[in-house]
Amino acid sequence: MTGTLEGKVAFITGAARNQGRSHALRLAEEGADIIAVDICGPVDTIEMYPAATRAELDDTVKQVEALDRRIVATQVDVRDSAGLKEAVDDGVAELGRLDIALGNAGVFEISPALDITDDAWRTMIDVNLTGVWNTCKAALPHIVAGGRGGSIVLTSSTAGLKGTPNTVHYTATKHGVVGIMRTLANEFGQHSIRVNTVHPTGVDTVMIQNPKTWGLFAPDDPNPSREKAEPIFATTNTLPIPWVEPIDISNAIAFLVSDAARYITGATIPVDAGYTIK
Repeated sequence: MTGTLEGKVAFITGAARNQGRSHALRLAEEGADIIAVDICGPVDTIEMYPAATRAELDDTVKQVEALDRRIVATQVDVRDSAGLKEAVDDGVAELGRLDIALGNAGVFEISPALDITDDAWRTMIDVNLTGVWNTCKAALPHIVAGGRGGSIVLTSSTAGLKGTPNTVHYTATKHGVVGIMRTLANEFGQHSIRVNTVHPTGVDTVMIQNPKTWGLFAPDDPNPSREKAEPIFATTNTLPIPWVEPIDISNAIAFLVSDAARYITGATIPVDAGYTIK
């Protein structure tokens, strides 16, 4: 795939690092200009990995520009519906159109079900579910107004397809994202707007590469590590790998938002090394 998105504009949330940055660079490689947002700061009740920073978002900007693509980047929380709308409106005003939206921003935390506090539950719902809805709500009017159709891809998880212990709040949001996708696919199909979800297994980012997650896989180990967790992670997938890379998700998304997938909508696409069939 080369130049499959030439002349198009993609809006990406959570673009400062990890999957979001990878998606921005992959779509830029295909010719898309980027509207990027990220909170660039901590989220209450999420403590197991460090927060994204403004410096990381600035680095995403530099890397997209190095690909000779334009990018408009804004520090904004996806829970802030008005702020998110303003960021998209400003990006479209500068870049001229909107064709693609990726609801990628999300948070992850581990806790036994009955230990989850009301605040922790609320934060997870607000970021991972309401934030995805806010993303769609900000993007859809511009895609509809363009009259050219478009594509939305929402990042769910294998936890959006099966129950995952110790993550009931996270799992609930990722199932909810599928509901948003299926409804919008039906409602906006008349405008030739396609809506799909991707469902990664563990991805090699800070969300899983941290002592708390490693410890979940080896609860009796007082000193969990990436190296110790790796073979245990591998047992969860059908293919003999412990986790996938951000680019694996980006490649699936690059396909889904291209004309090569012009008749794929309402689909749940696992990028999971066989996790959901095991």
